[in-house]
Amino acid sequence: MTTANDALTQAHRDEWARVVATLAKRFGSLDLAEESAAEAYATAAERWPADGIPPNPGAWLTTTATRKAIDRIRRESTRDARHREAHLVHDTRPEPVGPVDDDRLRLIFTCCHPALAPEARIALTLRMVGGLSVPEIARAFLVQDTTMGARITRAKAKIAAANIPYRLPTSEDLPRRVAGVLTVLFLIFNEGYLASGPDTAPVRRELTREAIRLARLVHELLPDDGEATGMLALMLLIEARSDACVSSAGELVPLGEQDRATWDASLIAEGHALVRGRLASGQPPGRYQLLAAINAVHTDGVAPDWSQVVALYDQLVVLDPSPIVRLNRAVAVGERDGPAAGLALVDALDPQLSGYHPFHAARASLLVRLGREVDARAAYEAARALTENSAERAYLTRQLARLST
Repeated sequence: MTTANDALTQAHRDEWARVVATLAKRFGSLDLAEESAAEAYATAAERWPADGIPPNPGAWLTTTATRKAIDRIRRESTRDARHREAHLVHDTRPEPVGPVDDDRLRLIFTCCHPALAPEARIALTLRMVGGLSVPEIARAFLVQDTTMGARITRAKAKIAAANIPYRLPTSEDLPRRVAGVLTVLFLIFNEGYLASGPDTAPVRRELTREAIRLARLVHELLPDDGEATGMLALMLLIEARSDACVSSAGELVPLGEQDRATWDASLIAEGHALVRGRLASGQPPGRYQLLAAINAVHTDGVAPDWSQVVALYDQLVVLDPSPIVRLNRAVAVGERDGPAAGLALVDALDPQLSGYHPFHAARASLLVRLGREVDARAAYEAARALTENSAERAYLTRQLARLST
């Protein structure tokens, strides 16, 4: 005969991951899901021996855990409201803000604490301050949702265990933390420029504009920081093309096919001026300065100078030899030296980028130029299967249709 304890042990073994996954998807928080599931199991341990085993233990645990999660959210909301009210009543002194006046930027600098590993620090800041969901952050880092959720949970646990102080940054803190802040802003901007999820508009201007606003503030705080300048220039030059990157039919428009008359000339002029200013400084350029310079070439004249683009990527690969940078360089080589040369470099990145849809889209484009339509079709289908952005899916679908005619 199965006892309540036997049933609970079996349910724990069989249902724990499913209950946590269900709650994490609903509430967007792995921490909340795990804590609520643990409370549900504790309740089961108390009640099942007295009340008997429910007909469907898994459903009982999911329902109970969901109620625990809702109760916890309500308690936290009420507690935060009480804290805010108490602060207004009992403390009328203005809170010191340090060198960063903007509330959101100050939080980003505060969260980018050097005691945390860079990836954990950036992921936690994106989640807590940037407003990105765990799946959006996971896609930015090219990892699974569960991997990113666990990384954020571990970062929180380290903060609690090590008593890491979340104090306001001083002027001396800013140069040490700016690299992490720039990465956070870059990832927020990227999520806005071409959203990675299926449930949003393909371009999220509220994210790109907020990232640019914050990048301007960082540039004002650290005007001599070359990477802060490069980041602002990069964002401006990409944002200048945002009205042209998605057609009226909701389809992605590649850079080479965009109507340049619709580009924002004032943003391009501002971005070019920032790039020229950094070049005139005589200091070795960093990653964001090189990316800005590449985008300056793309927005200068009728067609880009691909030799210049490849030369800039050659410098960038030295600083950042990541597969994505090498993929972009391969595409530029394909434009300069022909599709066969580009395809050889792209294929060398398999399987590192096999789960990255631009890898397959780049292969498909090069294969089409080589007349290998069967292989191109397979590559376009792989790219479409890996992206959830509606504009990108529409573009890839049209490319597949063109191969059928």
